[in-house]
Amino acid sequence: MTDTPGWASPGSDPSSEGREPGASGPAEPADRPGPAEPAPQPGTDPQSPGGKWSKEQPPPGQWSAPTGAPSPHQAPPPPPPGPGWGGQQPGNPGWGGQHPGGPGPGGYGGPPGGYGGPPPGHGGYGHPAGYPGWGGPPPAAKPGVIPLRPLGVGEILDGAVSTMRTYWRSVLGIALAVAAVTDTCLVLVQGFFLNDALSTAQLDSRTATPDDVYRALRESMIGTGIVTVISAAAVIVATALLTTITSRAVLGKPVSTGEAWREARPQIPKLAGLLILLGLITVGVVVAGALPGFLVLLAGGSDAGGSALFALGILAGVIVAVWLAIRYYLAAPALMLERQGITKSMSRSAKLVRGSWWRVLGIQLLAWLIANIISAIITIPFALVGAAVSGDGMGNFLGTSGEPVGWTFLIIRGIGSLIGTTLTLPISAGVTVLLYIDQRIRREALDLELARAAGVQSYGTGTAGPVPGS
Repeated sequence: MTDTPGWASPGSDPSSEGREPGASGPAEPADRPGPAEPAPQPGTDPQSPGGKWSKEQPPPGQWSAPTGAPSPHQAPPPPPPGPGWGGQQPGNPGWGGQHPGGPGPGGYGGPPGGYGGPPPGHGGYGHPAGYPGWGGPPPAAKPGVIPLRPLGVGEILDGAVSTMRTYWRSVLGIALAVAAVTDTCLVLVQGFFLNDALSTAQLDSRTATPDDVYRALRESMIGTGIVTVISAAAVIVATALLTTITSRAVLGKPVSTGEAWREARPQIPKLAGLLILLGLITVGVVVAGALPGFLVLLAGGSDAGGSALFALGILAGVIVAVWLAIRYYLAAPALMLERQGITKSMSRSAKLVRGSWWRVLGIQLLAWLIANIISAIITIPFALVGAAVSGDGMGNFLGTSGEPVGWTFLIIRGIGSLIGTTLTLPISAGVTVLLYIDQRIRREALDLELARAAGVQSYGTGTAGPVPGS
């Protein structure tokens, strides 16, 4: 009798469980007439020549319509299939029996095409190499850049790279535009604001007055603020567009930059508000942690105690800020793809990350590390070439000389930064979107909705394939 529900063959009778191999009908005791057996007519003897019954009766449960006397040399007909998919058959024990010349008990057995119940922990259809019968589960549907099932870490990274490779015109065009804006602003700000601040106030000189320091600090903050605002605006637009493109890449549907813009444009103001709010929360938590120590130092308390309290407050604030950043890491794709508001998208991110905080942190750190390694591999050679061509020396390359940086060095280094940002920005955005989709597949069976949207037929009737990673 099978112990696993759902493995019975289509149309089989549940009462056939426990039937002997080769039996085509329910096993009945030999001394009991079947329920459909006709009663003998009064006055007729079943054993008499005039009776309606014959002396030779087939065994109960094995009667079949006569087709003529079989030849003595004719091979007996093959036995019918056993009960259910897991039934044992003579010469074809399936998974649970032993077949001459085949694997031992519990292994694969029987001729090609034989049926057998799957071993524990094994499901689905397929034929493993060298063995007939049951095999591994069918591969998950993959209409786009990822298979529609829970993803491994490698599949998330590969999906981000595949999106950039498949839709390179749209993806690299958006990333190039964002990188051009941000890196151009950075070069201009450093060439005009920071160089002027360094030239008018030699901060490492003993002759520098407090007014010089204040003026240099003010100009540096202004330049940094300009770059930050422009970069944030460009990154917000790029995030919105790349999120839309990646979501279409999962379905295997093409999308142009214009289509992505039309689809993402209504959500861009909300996305800007979300990112600004998350930035304020992060800064506010760190400031709140450092505030007690700062007040102690300001009140003239013990320098050692105030400094220790200040350092511990900053450390505690950073830890809380990192925890909140991971908790709301999926808020941006939730806002863009679910058309949610700011607070609703934050609550959706918290729900999706709950129980997977360390996994989300690990994948984010891995993507950040890969992006920075790629950026450094591209940017450092350009910076070395710029330092050699401009004659500024290694001091300006390392940023330790304190002298104004030449325009040649800034431009050449900016070109390297432009290329690095163009290649790494799509990877970072793609990992975020695919991690969001992966969490929804794990928690909400989003793969069924994605399969319907992609037009995959009969999806969800088989067993999903294994996850090649965590």
